[in-house]
Amino acid sequence: MKRTKAEQIKRYFIFLVGLFVNSLGVSLITKGNLGTSPISSIPYVLSLNFPFSLGNFTIVFSLLLIFLQFLLLGKNFKAEHLLQIPVSMVFGYFIDASMILLGFVHPADYLAKVAGLLIGCLILGSGVYMEVLADVVMLPGESFVRAIVQTWNREFGSTKVCFDVSMAVIAAVLSFVLAHRLDGVREGTVIAALLVGFIARQFGKALTFVKPLLFPEDYAKSAEEESSGKNAKATANFSEYASVITIGRQYGSGGSELGQILADKLGYNFYDKEIIEMTAGTTGYSSNYVGEHQESLTNSLLYDLVNHMYTFPETEAPKDKIFDAQSKVIREIAAKGHCVIVGRCADQILKDRTDCLNVFLHAPLTNRIKRVMSKKNLTEKEAKNLILKEERRRADNYHYYTRQIWGASANYHLSLDTALGYDYVMDVILETAKRLK
Repeated sequence: MKRTKAEQIKRYFIFLVGLFVNSLGVSLITKGNLGTSPISSIPYVLSLNFPFSLGNFTIVFSLLLIFLQFLLLGKNFKAEHLLQIPVSMVFGYFIDASMILLGFVHPADYLAKVAGLLIGCLILGSGVYMEVLADVVMLPGESFVRAIVQTWNREFGSTKVCFDVSMAVIAAVLSFVLAHRLDGVREGTVIAALLVGFIARQFGKALTFVKPLLFPEDYAKSAEEESSGKNAKATANFSEYASVITIGRQYGSGGSELGQILADKLGYNFYDKEIIEMTAGTTGYSSNYVGEHQESLTNSLLYDLVNHMYTFPETEAPKDKIFDAQSKVIREIAAKGHCVIVGRCADQILKDRTDCLNVFLHAPLTNRIKRVMSKKNLTEKEAKNLILKEERRRADNYHYYTRQIWGASANYHLSLDTALGYDYVMDVILETAKRLK
């Protein structure tokens, strides 16, 4: 959708505010004298050894990164990349202004320095969030990494890590060469590298309602299409049952098998592993890769820490990209109606559909252990460990992407114990599907 002039002005205003907030964060981190952020480490070391400010060296370093992008991209270097030049200059002047504004900040003891560092990371993370929210220009650091990725077909996350490490190492070498001691690169550099992107991701997750409020025009078209799709389905669906049935399930409860039986009985399309193939076709990842990374999140906090470098919209983390693509596939499937969908947070993805019956299937652990032992040819201990491992992954994945508790009865129309028998479970689901219709 083409952006209007008013929207562009609004986005650039938010971007400039975020840029100034960024400069405050960088300045506060630097004032703590525990090192600075990796991208600012080289300009900071140079500013300690030459009669030019941190802002001046930030501008020069940014222009160097833009020039390197030009060399890397060649014909692919677009006019929009030149916007980084004025942005870099403004950011440099903002940093100098922020250093003056924070001239009174001189933490003496180590605890005060750490406090200043952490507050600076929080401020810098909020500024990065505002830049992402504005979605207009990437700063030269991230844009340089993107140029490397595009030129040599590398993975963004690992390339960003290598870039940050390289900046810190070069800054440390420069410090030893120029001052014969280590200045500007310390524990604060590592902490900032780990925390800033992580904080930006937390802002993004906690403030998901902000973007629709600020840029409603981005959501108007999709909302109209979804509404028309629902109305068309409501008109066309003369079935006596709910048009869409989602099934969440404990590992080993037989949820997938029961879903297939239910679909066959209703004459509905059945989607479980089929979603993997459909998702793979839209992400560029292999089916095996999608299968391994869907519904599997071992620890949401660790995931955010590891993937903090995936901050900008153009550089979505692989698992986030898979979830977004899978969500789109599930919505498209549901729009066609007459289907049973197993797992993959489908109940929450389709929570606004009134023609969708959400079911959660569970069973006693002993029953599930026996079932998994039989299907996987495992010992009792192996089966139990596998069940507990898979359930932790599913629960963490569900909570991370939906902010809801996996298996909580309030999220579903029905929560049924499959140990009561497939016939009974099937009858209850069908009766409820008829009532929901």
